[in-house]
Amino acid sequence: MNTLFDKIWNAHVVQEVNEGPTQLYIDRLYCHEVTSPQAFEGMRQRGLKCFRPEKIFCMPDHNTPTENQDKPIRDEVSRQQVETLEKNAKDFGLNHFGLMHPKNGIIHVVGPERGLTLPGMTIVCGDSHTSTHGAMGAVAFGIGTSEVEMVMASQCILQMRPKTMRINIEGTLGKGVSAKDMALYIIARLTTGGATGYFVEYAGQAVRELSMEGRLTLCNLSIEMGARGGMIAPDEKTFAYLKGKEYAPKGEDWERALAYWKTLKSEDDAVFDKEVYFDASDIEPMITYGTNPGMGMGITQEIPAVPEDEASRQSFQKSLDYMGFQAGEKLLGKPVDYVFLGACTNGRIEDFRAFASIVKGRHKADNIVAWLVPGSWAVKQQIEAEGLDKILKEAGFEIRQPGCSACLAMNEDKIPAGKYAVSTSNRNFEGRQGPGSRTLLASPQTAAAAAVCGRITDPRSLL
Repeated sequence: MNTLFDKIWNAHVVQEVNEGPTQLYIDRLYCHEVTSPQAFEGMRQRGLKCFRPEKIFCMPDHNTPTENQDKPIRDEVSRQQVETLEKNAKDFGLNHFGLMHPKNGIIHVVGPERGLTLPGMTIVCGDSHTSTHGAMGAVAFGIGTSEVEMVMASQCILQMRPKTMRINIEGTLGKGVSAKDMALYIIARLTTGGATGYFVEYAGQAVRELSMEGRLTLCNLSIEMGARGGMIAPDEKTFAYLKGKEYAPKGEDWERALAYWKTLKSEDDAVFDKEVYFDASDIEPMITYGTNPGMGMGITQEIPAVPEDEASRQSFQKSLDYMGFQAGEKLLGKPVDYVFLGACTNGRIEDFRAFASIVKGRHKADNIVAWLVPGSWAVKQQIEAEGLDKILKEAGFEIRQPGCSACLAMNEDKIPAGKYAVSTSNRNFEGRQGPGSRTLLASPQTAAAAAVCGRITDPRSLL
């Protein structure tokens, strides 16, 4: 009767408090510069060392500039946060991949690509998009600063056990439709609170057919519908992706791990607290029109009518007013100002391949400022090894240095007030990309189409 989630969770239970939380063992703690300083300070004040320092990996990503990383960071707050993480990692004897380190990048990109994230693990980080790692068949979720300190001190965490939900997407995605579109479609249908209290397992033909990088994108956005996390059962694609990775098991350890990983799937008679079904053929390229990721629609559709109930009507109208849109209008053809390719959602090599496939033989529109930011130095190297940088350069684009970049306004890559940005990131809240900025979430293909046309364009028309 066990679900995939149950199997991993149960294997990590240290003890359970009657009618209270579970003490859960954590296999991997990822630390970045934003949510860790207070946790380290708490450890110092209590005179504690990290219980299992080899299980903790630190790297800056939110505050890092995407140009001139070899020079001191100009913004004082950002520089202080990045330097503080380096000092804390050194003081506590932790793995640290700092700026310009070949293993640096966005923590949720580096973890899987280096084999630090493995099937069957429990993984936490002081960042909501830790759900990304669930694509490898792990139980991964974001935690608060006090919980980061708890894991540092004990390698355990107190957690209430979430309910389970399975989202089945059957059938095959259409041409020009990606994992990002799948995720935005699900969030639009379920709403941003539709999975609150649940840990989601994605299943069905369309999910199995996704590449590992597509699965990482899908799980990344789980948090945007309120889920505690998202996960996908590991399969031959997962094993092939991990084989030979730097931190993955080797030799006999690999064979042993593989035998265990193959047991990590929900049983045929597994019972979920909730099941949902979608048809992949109903999904077209998606774009958001509002100020939360649930306010999304197919790119050919019209913005929905204003809801009738008072509370929903006010927030819906406020959102449209902020975006400068009206109910009933189409977004196709609307001019935009910025295009951002990157983030822990879409900063991987496949995302750059998808973007390049649209812009190849075309040129960036004059009205567009484009930021193309790899999720890690490894991704940047692969872009160059495959010659994608040349295709992009010929089309008028340049590749920046790795980091979270314009996903959130914590570094120099900010969208100016009132400007529209088609962004491959995960959140479109008011001011998320800069005070007064207006964000339209979309896939790499849709971002590329906007970049060469200067306006919102159905990427299928350019394929």
